[in-house]
Amino acid sequence: MNAPANSNRKAELLANTVEHVAIDQYDARPVIDAMRKMSFTSRDTARAADIWSMSLEDADCSTWLTLAGSTSAGGCMHIYRDMVKYGMIDAIVATGASIVDMDFFEALGFKHYQADSTVDDRELREMYIDRIYDTYIDEEELQNCDGTIYEICELLEPRPYSSREFIHEMGKWLAAGNAKKPDSLIEVAYREGVPIFCPAFVDSSAGFGLVKHQVERMKAGKPYLTIDAVADFRELTEIKLKAGATGLFMVGGGVPKNFAQDTVVCAEILGHEVDMHKYAVQITVADVRDGACSSSTLKEACSWGKVDVTWEQMVFAEATTVVPLIASDAWHRGAHKNRKKRRWADLFQK
Repeated sequence: MNAPANSNRKAELLANTVEHVAIDQYDARPVIDAMRKMSFTSRDTARAADIWSMSLEDADCSTWLTLAGSTSAGGCMHIYRDMVKYGMIDAIVATGASIVDMDFFEALGFKHYQADSTVDDRELREMYIDRIYDTYIDEEELQNCDGTIYEICELLEPRPYSSREFIHEMGKWLAAGNAKKPDSLIEVAYREGVPIFCPAFVDSSAGFGLVKHQVERMKAGKPYLTIDAVADFRELTEIKLKAGATGLFMVGGGVPKNFAQDTVVCAEILGHEVDMHKYAVQITVADVRDGACSSSTLKEACSWGKVDVTWEQMVFAEATTVVPLIASDAWHRGAHKNRKKRRWADLFQK
């Protein structure tokens, strides 16, 4: 733990909290309208906003959000929550870090902090401060998050759970009066019946709590809880089969992007005829030249049978600069008001 002599310095570094924007705080429509007449990334952003609005206007389309990277810690956390609250999103696929280390972490009453870029990372380690580019996290608070995951594990029946099912239990736990910060993404998704999948769930603060749970149970000769990644794939594919037409709003790439897209192929392998994802927007800074999946374009995904290219748009931009614009533009245009909430989570309730 950090030495007492560093306590004042630590408090000084963790003085400025990251403030999250919300989509109803400002009207981005004039900005998007102006960008539509520009060039380069501005025009790409405007077209992405138009495609996203089209997916919300399409009564037959189920909209999915995929999250990778640290935009939740960087100030976009409430945007994703609001997209769920206002019925703009029917399902979420995310990294474990976005859901646990960031959203659940703040639901427990903790904060993310704006960082001083001149500080030596060795000094940060001595004070138990973790850094995400220009954002700080208090490691002692993060370990409290680990411990809370362990406590939730101990409350549950020791059996396999999909990440979707475990996160549902996290939302249930928060909604039962345990949230220090109300209306986190996890809690709002729990209430709205929006399933959250983290196909690499243990690559997060949840992993530490789950490992502790398993190790202690094994030592005691007791059964323990496990996370079933295959069930994640099966359940999300079931949603794709029920949904029919689908639209993807992808922030970053990584496992969430590919996992969501692969449901089309999985459905076909299971013997079903399904349409490719009808609408797709991806916001990324990844370079396409290394051939990696995270940077693969949506046109490339069409060759795999995953995404239709009629209504797709890549936006090569840092996501915190354009997500607030696209989300606010869609919210103020109001297509979500006429959408039926799918409540896909209800498919799995016994």
